[in-house]
Amino acid sequence: MISVNQVTVNFGGFQLFKDINFLITQRDRIGLVGKNGAGKSTLLKLVVGEMKPTSGSISVPNDVRIGYLPQQMVIADGRTVMAETLLAFKETIELKKEIDRLGKEIAERTDYESDSYINLINQLTDKTDHYHIVGGGNLESQVEQTLTGLGFKRSDFERQTSEFSGGWRMRIELAKLLLRKPEALLLDEPTNHLDIESIQWLEDYLSDFSGALLLISHDKAFLDNVTQRTIELSLGVAYDYRVSYSKYVELHRERREQQMAAYRNQQKMIEDTQDFIERFRYKSTKAVQVQSRIKQLDKLDIIEVDDEDLTSLNIKFPSAPRSGDTVVEAKEVSKSFGSRLIFSGANFTVQRGEKVAFVGRNGEGKTTMSRIIIGELDYDGNTRIGHNVSIGYFAQNQDELLNNSLTVLETIDNVAVGDVRAKMRDILGAFLFRGDDVDKKVGVLSGGERNRLAMAKLMLQPYNLLVLDEPTNHLDMRSKDILKEALLKFDGTLIVVSHDREFLNGLVNKVYEFSDGRVKEHLGGIYDFLRRRKLANLKELERKREEIRDVEPKSDSEQKQAWLERKEVDKQIRKVVTQLEEVEGRIEFVEAEIGQLDAKFANPEESDASNPDYAFFSKYQELKDDLNILMKRWENLSLEVEDLKAKRNS
Repeated sequence: MISVNQVTVNFGGFQLFKDINFLITQRDRIGLVGKNGAGKSTLLKLVVGEMKPTSGSISVPNDVRIGYLPQQMVIADGRTVMAETLLAFKETIELKKEIDRLGKEIAERTDYESDSYINLINQLTDKTDHYHIVGGGNLESQVEQTLTGLGFKRSDFERQTSEFSGGWRMRIELAKLLLRKPEALLLDEPTNHLDIESIQWLEDYLSDFSGALLLISHDKAFLDNVTQRTIELSLGVAYDYRVSYSKYVELHRERREQQMAAYRNQQKMIEDTQDFIERFRYKSTKAVQVQSRIKQLDKLDIIEVDDEDLTSLNIKFPSAPRSGDTVVEAKEVSKSFGSRLIFSGANFTVQRGEKVAFVGRNGEGKTTMSRIIIGELDYDGNTRIGHNVSIGYFAQNQDELLNNSLTVLETIDNVAVGDVRAKMRDILGAFLFRGDDVDKKVGVLSGGERNRLAMAKLMLQPYNLLVLDEPTNHLDMRSKDILKEALLKFDGTLIVVSHDREFLNGLVNKVYEFSDGRVKEHLGGIYDFLRRRKLANLKELERKREEIRDVEPKSDSEQKQAWLERKEVDKQIRKVVTQLEEVEGRIEFVEAEIGQLDAKFANPEESDASNPDYAFFSKYQELKDDLNILMKRWENLSLEVEDLKAKRNS
């Protein structure tokens, strides 16, 4: 589908890529990984044509539509959410206008036997058929389904886009992108502005997406749930792993160990050779050997190893001063902004040493409750902060509170106390401030850099209650791991607002769900909470609750019979799912073989495809036929699973 051929990119005297090659085929699910600055976003821009390579080429068939979501984009004002999202169907809407024009013209004509009249009838028939094929009759229904999946309420549809924050407007752009149904999706950090529910909805959507996907993300759980192939960019080279992210991490570690061994061996050889040259440089009897060694070094292809910090940084928060047993207590807390009720009747208690998460849709009050706890907002009801509680707060706009005139190092130096001062540079390095970066003025830092500096600053101060609002935004995976490890070791109390499931997993032992104006407590970790819900969208649960309330209660015998029927259906589901997984494995194997043959076609000079025979094409066609049969089998099994699930839930 999309072929990256010998692509090299130079910026001034710096080489970002060197002769990288890979092929994206239909239904590929690729995670693009690498440290910051490796060129991930640049590669997406090359594929969509926003940038041109210094050399090499990127081949995209003319009939392949690419949907591209960058990290930052210009978003227009002046329309409602519904009207803006309907722009995804611009061609379909224009087709409807043309159908209406033709219908009106036909209605006004009376020359029923003329060739031009018959031609109009044929045009109207063709365009009407095409309109129905592309789903023109239910455009608003498609928009509604996508927008609600991404977290919008139906009451939001007629609001102006200008009323929404940048994150919500990015969701509108994502909705438009998905509704266009491109053959290939290129997504650059799509989960940055999504809550857990919307991320799960997007995961389900991408699982059913029939095209190819190239994805950049720092969300480990999202990558594992969505991708089956990982391309790593390192030192200008693309390493292709046909596995999910977690398996890639293991293979990457093995490759790096081999790379490091080869690097050390080569460095030892270089050192020995240079010693020989220096020792015998001026001895005429060794002149030939010396010149030979010099030429040997000149021709040597130096092994490069990506600069990766593999040390075990023992970074931790200062010991928390002891507080009272009850750290935060809320009784019948309610909050409204004007006529808009955010939540009401909130009751909860956070005890010393607990680590809890606030989760729920954006706009349901998680940040609002955090600001109530730290005393920033007025509210109705009662809250009590326990004895000797000192609060450290990380806000989503924490970066705005930094002093622009200080350097990065000065910002940390001003708050560091005790033994931690010796580790200031290690802490800054963990948050991607290395070398000369520590001497930059805060005023010249990007939003992401300022956020990371604010988090590093918070790690140095002695609090016994940390309230963190989306602390992982803009952090790469290593920095998130370091922050999580530090929070696990933190001996105080933690309240964290986050949509990052992998970050929350193992960190929190209680979840407070903000939904539909209420706050509900769930004991256990984040995956315990999600498993109990068993739904990607929390709103769906509320709908099912309403349906359950409308059902007459069943007798004991009826309940037992229903249970036996569900048990039998579950057995059937497991059987079909096993068959489905076997077919998926076979599809993956056949697609890999087809990909190898595609690669031979793409590089005929390096393969027997330069002089193909009948057997070569016969094998290729046979694989294609097998794939079509397998895909049809996969489709039928998938439908069977859905039917069985619907039967079980009915």
